[in-house]
Amino acid sequence: MISRNLKKWPIFSLLESTFISNIQMTIVYGDIGNEALIVTKDGMVYGIGCNACGCLGINDNHSTLHPKKVEALCKRGIKTFAHGKSPHVLALTMDGQVYSWGYNDSSQLGCDHTNQTSIPTVVQNNLSKKFIVDIACGHSHCLALTDNGEVYAWGLNDHGQVGAGFNSTQNVPTKVKSILTGKKIICISCGDSSSIAVTENGEVYSWGDNGVGQLGIGNYVDQVTPCKVTTLAEVVIEKVTCGYKHILALSDEGVLYVWGANCYGQLGNGTDWNVSIPTKLEVPEIGKILDIATSSYNNISIAMAVNNRVFMWGQCLGQSIKIPTLTPQKCLHDALACYAWPSVMHQPLILSNEKRVNLIDCLKESFDDPVTSDLTIEVQGKPIRVHKSILKIRCHYFRTMFQEHWVENNQNVIEHDQFSYDVYRNFLKYLYTDEIELDVENGLELLDLANAYSESRLKRRCIQMIKKEITVTNVIPVYSRSIKYDTKELEEFCFKYAMNHMTAVINDSNFAKLDESTLKDFIIKAAQAGAFKT
Repeated sequence: MISRNLKKWPIFSLLESTFISNIQMTIVYGDIGNEALIVTKDGMVYGIGCNACGCLGINDNHSTLHPKKVEALCKRGIKTFAHGKSPHVLALTMDGQVYSWGYNDSSQLGCDHTNQTSIPTVVQNNLSKKFIVDIACGHSHCLALTDNGEVYAWGLNDHGQVGAGFNSTQNVPTKVKSILTGKKIICISCGDSSSIAVTENGEVYSWGDNGVGQLGIGNYVDQVTPCKVTTLAEVVIEKVTCGYKHILALSDEGVLYVWGANCYGQLGNGTDWNVSIPTKLEVPEIGKILDIATSSYNNISIAMAVNNRVFMWGQCLGQSIKIPTLTPQKCLHDALACYAWPSVMHQPLILSNEKRVNLIDCLKESFDDPVTSDLTIEVQGKPIRVHKSILKIRCHYFRTMFQEHWVENNQNVIEHDQFSYDVYRNFLKYLYTDEIELDVENGLELLDLANAYSESRLKRRCIQMIKKEITVTNVIPVYSRSIKYDTKELEEFCFKYAMNHMTAVINDSNFAKLDESTLKDFIIKAAQAGAFKT
């Protein structure tokens, strides 16, 4: 879920509503959240705020309360931004180029400027022939991730945060080799003076400052080359994000692991003791976690659980919150805007089209509305009130049903008994809202419905939803059903998940319930993948 209220961020309070409606993406940064970059729907880029060290990229050092064009970035196709406290800024374009500007006392711009520049300049040294897919900034160092999973680093290296094997400043982007050689990286993040990376098979590597255990390797010694976080060896990590000196890591099962500094309770374990190894955050009321957020500016932690429940802990509004606390916010960006200090964004905020939001809101309100509906579908004796016109627009099955010569076209009440009430109601609601909210078991039944109704888009949505809910306990039943429904993507996902958790999956009772043919094929496939090598 995204924020719909840009004015939660004070820096935007003076913007005209017409300008706000044209914003496609924005990011707030600066030492007190007093600078912002804006990309409009026509590809123009604007800066607003105090412009410390030329960090707005507007070719002068004057502050501005009104948006000014960043000429060097306009029409370049900006994909994302990253910012560091030094201060400096990076921009990544859709065609894989990195631009840098701002302060450069530690070569954090990765280019030939001696001190600072307010003009965004392409970072070419060693990156000119690389296609960059992600960027990250610490206080005075930077990381760039290539499309083939390589990591390049540059800037201040006093703690080894560039991963070059020594402590001197790195003037140009240099490939982080050592233990990362031959491994494909899918996620990068920077702490204040540390770096972290996640491989495609869920391993975590860290390097740099380790004064409070933020590398997660069980000691407090800085590392000048990447070091594997061995405590997570049996866990598949999908995402890692760095706070100032603490780390949040999210597993493929929606479990959160935390380590590093804890002076404000940012680890959420009820204490203020630093932790040097990853520790599972066990808070039953949170349940499965879907996403996480913090930044190298902050000592706050934010997590989104199912049903858009957002929790926060750590340094929140000047207070130390040591246990995850439910907030009224509905997205990570809004939680950071309301509780973090400084109030900066962990990543750019992508804004929705306001006209589409209004239309969806109207459709949501009309679903199961007895006042405006012209059709009632009874499932297991329970009524669901809908509109024939919307069903016809959204679904070929209903478009066929509501033809003049069909009996159903002249009926006000239709009975249905092929699928359960919860699943069928969720299907009808999906036609109005484009949203799905079901557990795995009901999600599999909805996948069955999508197959029966030839709803290929819904089928893809079900697969994506089910993949997020896969666990050791349900992976084998889902694997079996995916073969039955001939959904290769889900089948391959379940198989890969099972390979990553092989011992636990085989020991689970559901594994023994596989039919003989499926079990035989699974074992052969697992053997071919090297699961039983000694």
